[in-house]
Formats: sequence, C-alpha cells, structure tokens
Amino acid sequence: MKQVVLVLVLIISATAFAQERTLPAESAVSSTASVTIKGKVVPYKVTSGTQPVWDKDGKVIASLFYTYYERTDVADKSKRPFVMSFNGGPGSASVWMHVAYTGPRQLNIDSEGYPVQPYGVRDNPHSILDVADIVFIDPVNTGFSRILDPKADRNLFFGVNADVKYLADWLDVFVSRNGRWTSPKYLIGESYGTT
Repeated sequence: MKQVVLVLVLIISATAFAQERTLPAESAVSSTASVTIKGKVVPYKVTSGTQPVWDKDGKVIASLFYTYYERTDVADKSKRPFVMSFNGGPGSASVWMHVAYTGPRQLNIDSEGYPVQPYGVRDNPHSILDVADIVFIDPVNTGFSRILDPKADRNLFFGVNADVKYLADWLDVFVSRNGRWTSPKYLIGESYGTT
C-alpha cells in the first residue's frame, strides 16, 4: 500500500510541477565579435532571436527563429548587400548554411563534412560577411521556429506557395525593422531553400 501511495504522490507531484514549455513570439539577444576573412579582420554584431508571423487579422500564429550577422565597421548600409539564407529540405533548419557554408564561424569538419578533432568551431575564411550582411532563417517547424497557435491553419505554412507567402511577409517586417530596404537583396540556400 505504501508503494502505491508513493507512486501516486510522485505522479501528482510531477504533473503539479510540470509547466507547458512555450516559445516567445518575439525575443532577441545580441553580441559582438570579429572574424578573419581573406586575411582581414571583420568586426560584426550577431543577433539571434524570434520574430512573429501574423495572420490576416494581426494575430500571432507562429514564430520564426533567425540569426542575423551585420558588419559593424560599415558607415552606410544602404548599398551594402543583404543576404537572406534558407536551407533545403523542406524540413531543414538553416544551421548548415550557417555553420558550414556562409556564416563567420564554421564547425571543425573535413572536406567530406565529417567532424575532426579538436571538436568545435573556427573562423570561416570563406564567409561572405566581409561583403554582405546575412540573416539565417528557420522556416516553421525547423530549428526553433514553431506554430504558436494550435488552431492556426497548417495550410498557411506547408507548401511552396504557402512558404513563399508567410516568409515574404516575415521578411518585409524584418527588412523594415532593420532598415535594409535600400540595400541590394539576395536569396541564398540549398535545394528547396531557394525554390
């Protein structure tokens, strides 16, 4: 009997202390660093965060995770290229574009993509941050991006036309908030990431 009571107490305690994990619709954290690209030191600011996706009525229905790299020693950003990066899939986060291809830091990997010792990251001498600012974007249900409203129409997110619509709307807001309308804009990605 004591074991049954103990098990019941543990179950009730576990459910009493369990909390629903929620993703904030909007948050960001920034830091500064530098990287050496083609023999030159490039200072930059990196911001990682989430930005909402709104429905036609202005209700937040999803949140997209992004990582944004801006070179900090450029006085006039109006002519500095702005690159929007997505990965392939569908269903793949932008992480490989970020840490294996165009980002300022890359994983210690060999030419075949296998990790090598010492494990960790190093400067990416082939990053494009010397010539362009980059935002890496995770579409809904990849990386840390999620649908927040369980009642939201899933057809708004999963399909070529749906992806184009909500990502274009999201980018409109991001570009406005970051003052990049006059910057030349480019899309880069793998496979489905640039469909």
